[in-house]
Amino acid sequence: MPQPPQDDPSRAAVPPAVARARDVPTLLEALVDADPGRPRLTWYGAGGERVELSARVLVNWVAKTADLLANECDVEPGDVVSLALPPSWRTTVLALATWCVGAEPSWDGDEGEVLDDLEPQPPAVLVTTVDGPMGPAGRVVVVDLPALSRSAAGGPPGALDYNAEVTGRDDVLAVDEQVQDRRVLELADDLARISEFRPGERVLGAAEDLDPDLVLGALRRDGSVVAVAADAGLDLDDLAAQEQATARA
Repeated sequence: MPQPPQDDPSRAAVPPAVARARDVPTLLEALVDADPGRPRLTWYGAGGERVELSARVLVNWVAKTADLLANECDVEPGDVVSLALPPSWRTTVLALATWCVGAEPSWDGDEGEVLDDLEPQPPAVLVTTVDGPMGPAGRVVVVDLPALSRSAAGGPPGALDYNAEVTGRDDVLAVDEQVQDRRVLELADDLARISEFRPGERVLGAAEDLDPDLVLGALRRDGSVVAVAADAGLDLDDLAAQEQATARA
């Protein structure tokens, strides 16, 4: 008996709830329901740092960060959150959280740049490192990137210490469906198609080649990502075999 046509053949093997998701929070929750313990984001950084976030742990970090953005930084739907950070698992978490509160993440700032002419207006929130870019913003949030860091002390006066504040935030991903921008997942779908990500793909690549929207594209295909920092000092071919990667970014 012939099968009914698929709207998107590349999603044919994706769990139905993941394929049906129309916004970022719904997608993340569907990934947890599909397999809470499956690695979804793996990070290799300097000094042998390896961070592996399962679906459940990833959503936990995103929920805490979204709560911080909405309730501590007063981020509202449509606001811009400038992620003036180098590529990192924390940068991806912050971008996902920004989408979850209906705001728009921007990661165009180069590390070390002074953000003194942001157009068309300063962002609602500037997220940076202690020695990273600074500039006008409604609120400045300072992040220390190493996974074990508990404080980002040393930022400018009035800056929010992300590391110290985020751990105590609510870990339930409570969002308003009315503020979600469905174009975010549409773009993720487009990027996944362009990159030829198959369902369940484990994508490995240099961190600078794995922007948050491309990571979202892999997740959209029920996949996972292994991001490797430039200063990790690792051979990507050897690591691909070790991590059982099925695609390269």
